[in-house]
Amino acid sequence: MRLNDLRPGVGARRPRLRVGRGASSGQGKTCGRGVKGQRARKGGYHKVGFEGGQMPLQRRLPKVGFRSALKRTRAEVRLHELAGLADAVIDLAALKRAGIVPAEAEQAKVVLSGALQRAVTLKGIGATRGARAAIAAAGGKFEE
Repeated sequence: MRLNDLRPGVGARRPRLRVGRGASSGQGKTCGRGVKGQRARKGGYHKVGFEGGQMPLQRRLPKVGFRSALKRTRAEVRLHELAGLADAVIDLAALKRAGIVPAEAEQAKVVLSGALQRAVTLKGIGATRGARAAIAAAGGKFEE
């Protein structure tokens, strides 16, 4: 098979509809545009979502939620995820290599979720108050 042999499947491309070619064509007279009104005219234009002056649906409905611009660059690490890492010193690069945080993360923070049995050293990673206490209890420490 070659690129010049590729063809669309049978029936995938329908022939262009020739409008305004008599009543027997099924698209004569008004050519499928209905009768009168702005949309029947040649230059009839209106914006997407325009409802003839009525308040459009997207403006009638309330705004919902908030999307943080910082969300993609911040990551949350659970305490039990640190236990699975082989490194003694854990930094952002180590978390990325292990697939715990996404590649575009710029900052990470450890939260208290699960348990940590071994001592780890966190370098350049934040932690909540509860997570700090749990890491200290396991014999771990923080480097800034």
